[in-house]
Amino acid sequence: MKFKKFVVGAFAFAAAALITGCSNNSSSNSSSSKDGYTPKELNVQFVPSTQANTIEAKAKPLEGMLKKELGIPVHVTVSTDYNGLVEAMSSKKVDVGFMPPDAYVLAHQRKIADVLLQAERYGYDEPSGKVNNKLMHAYRSMIIVKKGSKIKSWKDLKGKKIGVQDPTSSSGYVFPIVELYKKGLNVLKDSKIVNIKGADQAVLAVYNGDVDAAFTFADARPIAAKDEPKVMKDVVPIYFTKWIPNDTISVRSDLSQSWRKKIAKAFKAIMKTKKGNAMMESIYNHYGYVDAKDSNFNVIRDYEKTLKEIQK
Repeated sequence: MKFKKFVVGAFAFAAAALITGCSNNSSSNSSSSKDGYTPKELNVQFVPSTQANTIEAKAKPLEGMLKKELGIPVHVTVSTDYNGLVEAMSSKKVDVGFMPPDAYVLAHQRKIADVLLQAERYGYDEPSGKVNNKLMHAYRSMIIVKKGSKIKSWKDLKGKKIGVQDPTSSSGYVFPIVELYKKGLNVLKDSKIVNIKGADQAVLAVYNGDVDAAFTFADARPIAAKDEPKVMKDVVPIYFTKWIPNDTISVRSDLSQSWRKKIAKAFKAIMKTKKGNAMMESIYNHYGYVDAKDSNFNVIRDYEKTLKEIQK
């Protein structure tokens, strides 16, 4: 009995110490005011659009750039996938997230995040995949196959092996699946779905014959071409979806308005520098950021609603 009492007492003491420690750690990194959460250090997280280890190396310089603009320590990490970022923001481990549209809508619905900025990218000439000089706030998903494939249109995808991205990916999953469903093809039931991490890897998977087709953003081929230049001619699109709003920079929902303005100003300033612009180009092909509002993403909500019906 004495041993039991000792164990229970020791456990209670340890638990109390752990809670106190966690509380002290949290309060040391932030403070609260009527205006909202005020960070004393900022945690920023990316999600992979290419291989995660390459993004982390490319994104690390952002720590110093943001610290210079904001005057507080900044930590940059890379999540395993979109869902990991959403959960990290939910648990208050991440303050700022580079979120694709679907991940943002999910996070906002759960009152985890608010959109701050929307990315600008240069458009692509279709179907060549060559970059043009027009900055765009939206993009499209495309279905790609290897040149010479017997798959000539979306109708030929039945029974084929299709590479997709994470289920929260607008271009790599949601938009093509919903649009094909509306046309009469349910690829979740009528095709073999293969999950692939990274849009560049999806292009390479098609080129190497690992999958018959893949869903990816338009245009991911120039990124994959850095590893295999032949993809620009040997991987071809057979279908383009409707327009999708560009990626977001989103912040935790309790962040103060003053810090939202500071962070937005900081990212815009960084994108005006050669180093900052080159860094974000190498990571996501982002060339600028503009203010964004939640209603920009209503089209995502409409597609999500249909996707849920498909998945029943």
